[in-house]
Amino acid sequence: MNATITFTASEALEKLKAGNGRYLDAVTSGGDISRKQREKTFKEGQAPYAVIVTCSDSRVIPESIFDAGIGELFVIRVAGNVMDNHQLGSVEYAAEHLGCRLVVVLGHNHCGAVDAAINHDPEGYIKFITDEIRKAIGDETDDYKACCLNVRHSLQIIEESLEIRHEEELGLKVCGALYHLEDGSVEFL
Repeated sequence: MNATITFTASEALEKLKAGNGRYLDAVTSGGDISRKQREKTFKEGQAPYAVIVTCSDSRVIPESIFDAGIGELFVIRVAGNVMDNHQLGSVEYAAEHLGCRLVVVLGHNHCGAVDAAINHDPEGYIKFITDEIRKAIGDETDDYKACCLNVRHSLQIIEESLEIRHEEELGLKVCGALYHLEDGSVEFL
């Protein structure tokens, strides 16, 4: 591992919580997206303090939700925030090569992918996503409970990964969260 660790998992979690607090009252984003920051991350590379695995939903924008700028979060997006080897590889990369100590699986309420798993029988590639969500939620039909179960399922997949377990000795923490579309708050599970 070549990464320099800049934040512990606990420090990163507190930074996310504080950022969400600023976001709740914000009119515009406070994250640094300046030319200077773009140049800095180009020359010096990225040093994100957390990995966020989240849904592709256009209303869920981790950099805004956590009041973060360029280079602060390593975001992995996939509909329904489901996990497979591609996402696990991305998490592993961020932990081993970028020094991230915190991985957050960020689901959200009123998730279209969770709704599709509960109420529909999609075809095509969408079925891969809904089948994984069905494994996570079983017979649950309550939106909130199903979204939480789906987050916990992705957490379990990450925690069971041999590569991720190996990182635990270095202080890697994995936690779940649910973004509430109606007010922008993040509930850490």
